[in-house]
Formats: sequence, C-alpha cells, structure tokens
Amino acid sequence: MHYQLTFLFTIAAGCLAAQDFDLLIRNGKIVDGTGNPSFHGDLAIQGGKIAALGKLTGKTATRVIDATGLAVTPGFVDMHNHSDAAILTNGNAESMVRQGVTSMILGEGPSAAPTSRFPRFLDYWAAVLKSGASTNIGSYVGSSLIFETAHGPKPGPATPAEVQKMRDLIRQAMEDGALGVSTSLHQPPGFWISTGELVEMAKVAAQYGGIYSTHTRDEGETVFESIGEAIEVGRRAGVPVDLLHLKIAHQKLWGQMPELIGVIQNARSQGVDVEAHIYPYTAGQNAGLRNIIPPWAHDGGTEAMLQRLKDPALKERLERDINQGIPGWYNHYTAVGRDWSKIQIVSVANPAYQQYIGKRVSEVIADKKKPGLEVLFELLIDNQGAVPALYYHHTEQDMRHAMKQPFVSFGSDGSALATEGPLSQGRPHPRSYGTYARVMGRYVRDEKWLTLEEAVRKATSHNAAKIRIYDRGLLRPGMWADVTVFHPDKIRDQATYENPHQYAVGVEYVIVNGKLVIDQGRHTGARPGSILYGPGKM
Repeated sequence: MHYQLTFLFTIAAGCLAAQDFDLLIRNGKIVDGTGNPSFHGDLAIQGGKIAALGKLTGKTATRVIDATGLAVTPGFVDMHNHSDAAILTNGNAESMVRQGVTSMILGEGPSAAPTSRFPRFLDYWAAVLKSGASTNIGSYVGSSLIFETAHGPKPGPATPAEVQKMRDLIRQAMEDGALGVSTSLHQPPGFWISTGELVEMAKVAAQYGGIYSTHTRDEGETVFESIGEAIEVGRRAGVPVDLLHLKIAHQKLWGQMPELIGVIQNARSQGVDVEAHIYPYTAGQNAGLRNIIPPWAHDGGTEAMLQRLKDPALKERLERDINQGIPGWYNHYTAVGRDWSKIQIVSVANPAYQQYIGKRVSEVIADKKKPGLEVLFELLIDNQGAVPALYYHHTEQDMRHAMKQPFVSFGSDGSALATEGPLSQGRPHPRSYGTYARVMGRYVRDEKWLTLEEAVRKATSHNAAKIRIYDRGLLRPGMWADVTVFHPDKIRDQATYENPHQYAVGVEYVIVNGKLVIDQGRHTGARPGSILYGPGKM
C-alpha cells in the first residue's frame, strides 16, 4: 500500500511539473495595446508576467481559458482616479475592475500624502499594501496640498522660504515614488497658486523624471488662457504635461474644440511635450456647490467660508461675483448659463437633506420657495460646506473631437465604488462605473467613432507611457501580466446619472500581476495589486 501511494503521488507531482504555464488564454482576439491591427492567438502567463504570445499549440497550463469570441487586451490604466481613500475602505475596487481597469492613478490636487495621517508616501504605500488592492496603485503629489502645507489656506504669494518648503516636500514625494506633481487650479487653495510657483514645483518633478498633470485654472470662458498657462509651465519647467479631462465647459465657447486642439498641437510642434485625456461623458463632477462660491470667500478654509455666507454685510458682494464672475476664476454657475436645472446634487452630509440627493438644484429651489442663491448658501451652511454636484456643462461634439486626437487618452476622473456597503452611497457620476465599457461599447462597437485597436491603445499603453511606466500597458513577453478579456459584442456601461450604482457588463476576466481578479464575470476577492512607483523612487 505504501508503495502504491508513493507511486500515485509521484505521478501527480509529475503531472503538475509538466505544466508549461500558470495560465493560458487560448483563441482570443489579441489587441496588444500598440494600436496595431488585432490578431487571433494565445497568451501565456507564468510567475506574474506574460511568458509567451502567439500560436501556443500543444502547450499546457494549470488553468486554461477559452477566449473564443473575446478580446484579449492589456489591463486598462485609469489615468485619473480619485480612489485615494476608497481603496483603503474597500480594496476590491469593484466598479473599476469590473470595467477592465487594472491600474489606478491617484492624487489630483490634494493627494493622500504628505498629510497628518500619511506624513510620507511611504506611509500611504504601506497602508495600501497592508489592506490589499485588486488594482495597481500609483499617485501624483498634489500641488494644492503642498501649497497649503507650506503657505496656509489663504491667497497671496508664497515667500521664498515657503517656495523652498514646497520644493522640499515634492522632492521627498518623488523619492518616495510619486509619479509627478498634479494640480487642481479651478478652486482654492489651488486657485491661489501662481504660475511661477507652479513652475518651481514642476521643476522638481522634472528632475526626477516625473510629469505635470493639471486640472487647469478654467475650463470655461478663459479655457484658452488656462491651457496656455499649462503649456507655459511645461516649457519653463522642462516637464511633460498631461491635461486632465480636456473639455470646453462654458456655453459661450461650445464648438471651439478644434481651435483649442490647434493650440495644443502648435505647442507640441514647438517641442512642448503636452498631452491630454478625457472621460466619455458631457457632465462633470468636482468638489460641488462650494465651487460656485468665489475664491476670496474661501480664505481661511471651510469654516471661514461658511461664516461669510452667513454675513449679511457680504451678501451683495457674494451675489454680484457669483452672477457676474471674477476674471480668471472658473465660475461653475455662469458656465451652465446660470441655469440651476443643469446642476445635480450627488450627496449631502445632513440627513435632513437626504430627499434632495439626485435632484437638480432647481427642484430644491422650487421646494423651498426661496431665491436661488439663498438656497445655495443654505445647502452649503447646513452641510458643512460639502455638497458634491454634477454640472452639465460641455457638449458631445466637442468631446468627440477631442477623443479622436492621437495625443488624447482616457481617464475616468472617478472612484472605485461598489453597489453595496459604504461605497454605495449617494448619486455619483456614472463614470466611476462605466468609463471604459462606455468607450468600448458605445464609441467603438455601436458608433464606430474609434477602432477597437485605437481605443485600447488610448486606455493602456498611451497612459502607461505618460507616467513613465514601461513594463505594463502592452501584451508582450516579459511585461507584467495585467490583462483584460471582454466580449466586444456585449461590453457596455449600465450606470446612468439617475442610477449610477450599476456595474458594467461584458468583462469576463481581469488579471492583475498574473492573478485572476475577475473570473467569468465574478470578483474573486483577490487583491494582487502592487505600487506603481515613479522613476524617482530611491
């Protein structure tokens, strides 16, 4: 009996040892991320990396997936993501991986570090790795956070000592693995940062091979000037520039995207490395209704702003600036034509306002039977200044024109949410659930606005190259095995503005660092994500 068992164990061990690969994906439509034509073949994974690609007849694996009728692509690299805190709440990153995302790039404006909770990015990385993540994580260091840390929550030029502190903080972040410096210039404290101060920050990022990723100062009436400022920072700092969610978000300028693209192309022809990305929707979401309050009222932080909203002596000035605007400030209210019906409430902090989640501000005004600005102030005061909102402020025509440009990629500007638990609250922008499925379903399959190969390039290798990550984003032997497998004929977004908490459909398998995270459309619970360190990591 002993010899029989030994013989059987030997046979079993021999069978296991005989497997050529850990995972073998057969008969798929290989869309390799380069933009080149697709081809049918097999892809093999071993030890977390792509081991072979082509016709792998006769090869074996511990797990074989039949991808007949499916597209096999690099995992999508979400260039613009706000899951800095969400990934610590739920590392499964459900809404993102279910649409094919394998890497999320965080840190616009106020990044996770350096903060009191995470004094250095090393501390943040450690927290992410401890809790585990289903996607890879990278981050910029946020200029708004850096400015406020060095200068305080107030306008005015930074002193030379404060500028040096900013540079030192960014240097430390870059050495900890940040991918570059990001901005959120449309609202305080980012609004208060001067062009010269931005240049000084960006110079440090450039020294470490990082980039300058910018939510520009204005996407509305002065969008051309704001793009010009970003180009100037890139030129003076010698740093690559990525324009976050390129758009024209003001009715007065709708239809001028070709001219704006011309400004960017002209800068590129002069040697400035400037690119951009978009999300495939015509509404935006940011810090919310507080963005309708002029910058001067934010001096001193949120509590100071709320006190000003309560001050009768300031009412006339506030109303004048909101209705008429201030030069250089992106006024979200005038951008939507002073139309409260084009602003939708996402979430509230005060339970007494729960009934207004998902409602247009015009509906709240009608319910309260008060003037619009008075209702705005009440909403902010009663919700501690935090009322996230959607703004319906740009056009399909302009968005489509930008999407076609070879230097424009995709980024969701969303977060990793879930249909259950703490990340299922409110009415967030549907982009958190649908961005990449919407691109592949609506704009590739249904409308043929882009080819599948070009859309995949814009979601994978294009973004990886922007952040100087060269071992992901392509299907090539030796690359890390981040792979998405989906039905080209079935993939689609289900999330809507009215009902956003709906996962995309059509993504069958998602593999991160060689491990299955989505298996036959179901999340496995695996969290194999790693940190995407920038080139300055010491």
